[in-house]
Amino acid sequence: MKALPPGSTIGILGGGQLGRMLAIAAAELGFDVHIYTPEANSPAARVAARTTVAAFDDADALARFASQVDVVTTEFENVPADATRALVTAGARVHPNPEALAIAQDRVAEKNFFNACGIATAPYAPVDSRADLDAALARIGAPAILKTRRLGYDGKGQARIATLADADAAYAALGGQPAILEGFCAFEREVSIVAARTIHNAFAPYDLVENVHAHGILHRTIAPARVDARVQEQAAGLASIVGDALDYAGVFAIEFFLMPDGSLIANEMAPRVHNSGHWTLDACIASQFEQHIRAVADWPLASPQRLCDAEMINLIGDDVTAWAALAAEPNSKLHLYGKHEARPGRKMGHVTRLKR
Repeated sequence: MKALPPGSTIGILGGGQLGRMLAIAAAELGFDVHIYTPEANSPAARVAARTTVAAFDDADALARFASQVDVVTTEFENVPADATRALVTAGARVHPNPEALAIAQDRVAEKNFFNACGIATAPYAPVDSRADLDAALARIGAPAILKTRRLGYDGKGQARIATLADADAAYAALGGQPAILEGFCAFEREVSIVAARTIHNAFAPYDLVENVHAHGILHRTIAPARVDARVQEQAAGLASIVGDALDYAGVFAIEFFLMPDGSLIANEMAPRVHNSGHWTLDACIASQFEQHIRAVADWPLASPQRLCDAEMINLIGDDVTAWAALAAEPNSKLHLYGKHEARPGRKMGHVTRLKR
């Protein structure tokens, strides 16, 4: 694979805010961007050179898209893996590869993958029936959490089981969808690492960060995490193992539970740029978005060096109405995603407060 020269076209599957920030980063490196999304007037489309509005199962549209771009990447993990396989069949270079997406899209496959890599997870069991749930609870116990195997995000597709008496309601809440039961971990805090990898095995991890959630949605990220150097090294080592096992190209993230003894329990991975990496836009030599574009275009990776400490706050729903006050804050950078309607639970933007 040759490095793509400036002027090449990068195709992005998905039109949300991550695609928007990827498109801006690509433009700064001299690339054109072609967005493929089912959504008309998407946030990413409004900053891209071209947009195709079509379904992810539209074979003809995918084939045309493949012929018009030099490499394809994704802005969210739930792009159907079959769509990326169709693009590969049509001759497109696709990063991350379809297999990485397929693993990340199924929570059981993801947990199996982590364990095969020697990475610890919470106890888990697949649940395909009400009887499966009883068997899983007998082995794992309560408290636990029942999650859909696919498509859940930001707290959606989940039901907590505090005691065995909650099992019926939890199973009903998920509507009988294929699920996974996960045991609770008595963790100290939630942390995540964002890293970039190229197909030539270059690897660049950012600092481990600390995450605080509210109502199942990331609220605040603290960079760097308040941990000792051994935990950072442990997280970077595990991320390197994952990248190598997936033959990965691009940026990805792994969320961990930090246990009281300093060990890390893998929660989930995201084969894309990640909400907990948004602070890199303002506090690092190169952002996660630039790194992703570099990686999929087969450019050298930039330094992931952090220039200062930072705190990122998500603006959810009506939080965005405070944009004027946030824009006036000293040592803060406001990022708005161009979404026209502020709905409860919807990510409208974020603000990064730099700690100098």
